[in-house]
Amino acid sequence: MDPSSTGTMQRIQSEKSILDEPDSPLEGRVAGQIRYSVPEEMKKGSVIGNIAQDLGLDLKRLRSGRARIVSGDNNQYTELRPDKGILVVNERIDREELCGDVTPCSLSFEIILENPIELHRVTVEILDINDNTPYFPIRDIHFEMSESATIGAKFPVESAVDPDVGLNALQNYILSPNNYFILKQHANPDGSKYAELVLQKPLDREEHPTLPLKVIAVDGGNPQRSGTVNINVSVIDVNDNAPVFNQPIYRAAVVENAPKGTYITTVNATDADIGSNAEIIFSFSKIKGSTVDMFSIDENTGVISVAGLIDFEKEKKYELRLEARDRGGLTETSKIIIDVGDVNDNAPVINIMSFSNTISEDAPLGTTIAVINVKDADSEKNGQIKCTIDRKLPFKIQSSLTNYYNLVADQHFDRETTSEYDITITATDSGSPPLSSSVTLQLRISDVNDNGPLFDKSSYSAYVTENNSPGMSVTTVRARDADWSQNARISYFLVDTDISGNPVSNFVSINSETGDLHAVRSFDYEQMKELQLVVKAQDGGSPPLSSNVLL
Repeated sequence: MDPSSTGTMQRIQSEKSILDEPDSPLEGRVAGQIRYSVPEEMKKGSVIGNIAQDLGLDLKRLRSGRARIVSGDNNQYTELRPDKGILVVNERIDREELCGDVTPCSLSFEIILENPIELHRVTVEILDINDNTPYFPIRDIHFEMSESATIGAKFPVESAVDPDVGLNALQNYILSPNNYFILKQHANPDGSKYAELVLQKPLDREEHPTLPLKVIAVDGGNPQRSGTVNINVSVIDVNDNAPVFNQPIYRAAVVENAPKGTYITTVNATDADIGSNAEIIFSFSKIKGSTVDMFSIDENTGVISVAGLIDFEKEKKYELRLEARDRGGLTETSKIIIDVGDVNDNAPVINIMSFSNTISEDAPLGTTIAVINVKDADSEKNGQIKCTIDRKLPFKIQSSLTNYYNLVADQHFDRETTSEYDITITATDSGSPPLSSSVTLQLRISDVNDNGPLFDKSSYSAYVTENNSPGMSVTTVRARDADWSQNARISYFLVDTDISGNPVSNFVSINSETGDLHAVRSFDYEQMKELQLVVKAQDGGSPPLSSNVLL
C-alpha cells in the first residue's frame, strides 16, 4: 500500500545512526529512529507508515531478518507487515483513553531485525480529532435565590468537561438569552475554564417564580461540538405582597331564621407570595353592635356562616368589612353585603278601627259596618294580604286605603229571619305556606216595624147562649207580630160599627192586651141571632201597623 494514498499519516522524521558503544554486547548494530503522526480513531488496517522505505530497507531484508515489533507497552495498537514493509493500525486508538489530557500523545516501540541484528525505535504520535462533545458532569443545576438578592450577586456554574485537547477542547460558555443574568468566564490555574452567573436585574418571584436557563459549552473543533446544562433558578419568596381579595365587594344572601352554622358564602383572597408569606387569615373588621354576634368567618377558609338569630323584620341588610392578613402582617380589606331574605314567619295582625255592633235591618246596601286595619311584618308575597269572610253572609270586604278594609252590607237584612250575625274576618298572607289570623264580630240587626200583626185565623166564630150574664167571656182572638219589642207589642180594638143602630161597644168589649172578648149585656135570641164585628190588632211601632179580622 502506498502510504501517501491514505492522506491521514505523516512521517515526521526518519534517520539512521551508528551506536558506537564498544562495551555494549550489541556493538556494531545499526539503529534507526522514525516518527509518525496519525489521527486517532483510524480504522484497523489503516497504514501508519512505510517502514521499509523510511528505514531504507528492502522487503527481502525485512523478511530474512524476521522483522518484528519487540517492545512497547501499547504494541497491541500497531502491526508490522514485513511482506509489504508497512506499519498499520492493529486496534482502534482512542487518544483520550490512551493519554488523557497529556499532550503530545504518542506510542513508542522497537522493531528488531536479525542476521545482522538491527534495532529501530518507532514513535507514533496520536493526533487529537474532535470526537468528544463537551459535557457537564450533571445534567441539571438547581439554584435557590432570594428575590431580595442584590445586583451583581454571583453564582458559579459547574465546569464542563471535554476530553479533547487543543482547539478541540472546551473553548467557551454561552448563556441562553434572559433578562436577569449574564455569564462571566474565568480560567483555573490548570487552564480549564469555568463560568459564573451574575445577577443584572432584581428578581421578582411573583412575576417569575422560576427561571429556566441553559449554559452551552462549546469547543473549537471543526465541526464545532457543544454540550448543554439546564439551570433552574428557584426564586425564594420575601413578603413583599399584601393579600388581594378577588372581589372589591361581595354580595350574598341568607334567609331569616337560618339555623346557626348555615353556610352563606366564601370570600377569597390571594397573596402573590408563597409559603408562610402567603398564608392568609380572614376576619371581620370593626363590627359594631349586635352584628358581631350574627355572623362568623373561618379565619383559614374564608367561609362565612350564620352565628346568631337573623330577623328580617329587624334588619334587612348587613354590610361588613372584611380583612385579609398574611403571616407577615400585610393586610387588605373588602366589603360584603348580606341581603336577608324574608321567611313567612309573621301572621297578619288585624286591628278593629271602627265597628258598630248594631245595624238597622233597613240599612241600605253598601252601608259600612266596620273598618279594619291589617298589617303583616313580612315583605313582598309574605306580606301581601287577602281578607275574606264567609260568602254565605250578606257582607263583603272592600279595600280602601293601603292595609285598610271596609266591611259593608251586601244584601238587605231581615231581622225576623236572622237577628244576629257572627262575622269571622280572616286575613291570609301569600306566603308559602300561608299564615292567617282572624277576628269574629258579633253584629245585631235592630228591628224596623216592617211587619203588621197577623191574626192566627182568617176569621173567628163564637157561640153565646141567650140570657147570658153580662161580662161573660165570649172568645179570644190572637194576633202575632214578627217584629221585636215595641214593634211587636199588640193592642186589640173593636172597629166602630153600628149594630141595629147601636154602637158595637154596647154589645161586646175587648181586652186590648189579651184579645179577650166579653159580653156587655144579656143577649136575646129572639131579638138578635147573630153579631158581626171587626177586631183590629195594632202594633206599637211608629208608625203603627194593624190588621183586622171578622168575628
